[in-house]
Amino acid sequence: MAAVLRGVRPQVAVCVCYVAAMFMNGMDATIVNVALPAIGAEFAVPPSATSAINVGYLVSLAACIPVSGWLGDRFGTKRVFLGAFGAFVVASALCGLATDLTQLTLARVLQGAGGGVMSPVALTMLFRAYPPRERIRLSRVLLLPTAVAPALGPVLGGFFVEHLTWRWGFYVNLPVGLLALLFGAWFLAEHVEAPGKRFDGLGFALAAPGLALVMFALEAVSQTGPASPYFWACGLAGIGCLAVLVRTQLRVEQPMLDLKLFSDASFRRGSLILFTCVAGFLGTLYGFTLMYQSGLGASAWETGLVTLPKAIGLMIASQLVGWAHRRFGPRRLIAASMLGAAASFALMNAIGPGDAWLAAAVQLASGFFVGAASAELQVVAFATIDKSATGGASTLFNVQRQIGSALGVAITASVLAAVGTDGLGGYHLAMLVSAGFALVGAILAARIEDSAPQGRKLVAARR
Repeated sequence: MAAVLRGVRPQVAVCVCYVAAMFMNGMDATIVNVALPAIGAEFAVPPSATSAINVGYLVSLAACIPVSGWLGDRFGTKRVFLGAFGAFVVASALCGLATDLTQLTLARVLQGAGGGVMSPVALTMLFRAYPPRERIRLSRVLLLPTAVAPALGPVLGGFFVEHLTWRWGFYVNLPVGLLALLFGAWFLAEHVEAPGKRFDGLGFALAAPGLALVMFALEAVSQTGPASPYFWACGLAGIGCLAVLVRTQLRVEQPMLDLKLFSDASFRRGSLILFTCVAGFLGTLYGFTLMYQSGLGASAWETGLVTLPKAIGLMIASQLVGWAHRRFGPRRLIAASMLGAAASFALMNAIGPGDAWLAAAVQLASGFFVGAASAELQVVAFATIDKSATGGASTLFNVQRQIGSALGVAITASVLAAVGTDGLGGYHLAMLVSAGFALVGAILAARIEDSAPQGRKLVAARR
């Protein structure tokens, strides 16, 4: 066994640590939602108060993402990744040990900070370890944590709530996290891209509160609807910060967020389509879970079971996307997958009480199409990004992914608040809105180049 471990290649080590970290981070985003009623009951707080658990996590995560690229380039990706991953694991233990809502919320803030730095740095390590021509083979690695984990969250969350305790939703991170930390400390190779890179204080002072306020506003609208004063006040303030940020970042020599990377067509289109993909995916994941439980009368465990095929569909897609890439090319593959995703989102409206098998089939289809699209989009987005610019590109990529996810949930919640949940009409409209996101992605996919100029790399302009 020791001999086998000594022979672990650095590329394999990166894949192992990436999957472990991103799987925990992705699953944690959805596993808690199912547990919120049980948490509120144990701590004797109203359901509205438990929203702080998610708000603290999302705001902290959004505030810390912008600095991740600079930290990885300045201090080394291995050191920064292990530090952020360690903070995430420690925070998971603190969440499970919390004795009141305040302690749990503070632990979730720490968890969000670790996840906000961990995710972009993990993606940076992965894409620096593999050249573009080999990245399509990574689809099995890329898809498992980023797409399967959110789909598995409600299943595990429902199981823990009904058969164990909500605390296991956090404790489940500990064994995997500790093993991955030890593995990464031993086998990951250090890479310091720019040891003298200057910290963009103004950029961080605008990006962190700007993204945090936008995420807070989206979470507020998902809880109280578009009439919430918090939504308008925080949303406008956040957008104002981001508007000033864009102006300053295009003028700074070493910006916190290198927005000039969007001048690369492959990165810009891949990122934008993924934004629509995750918005629709998370919107339906949130909306369907509520519809199946509240609208159709299923239990949390039953809801988790019918959403499990979504994860199976994602895994099937990961096995076929390499073949489909070679056979059809990225443009047709992504366009067809986004169209299939839109159709599967809309078909969720055909599900009625007792239609468990239909629900499972539709979830399987949605997982398959979203999985195929998201795996291919990550490859397309980074096809022409140079290794030296990967840190900055990963930061921007994750910013868009997180905002897209929050936007999908917020819009679904706003539709439900505006139309009401007395019948199924609000849920059905929300599913159609999510399908609209996927249709927009399909239209944008028509502009993707089937043969990206692999020889032309986009290097950060001000390095």
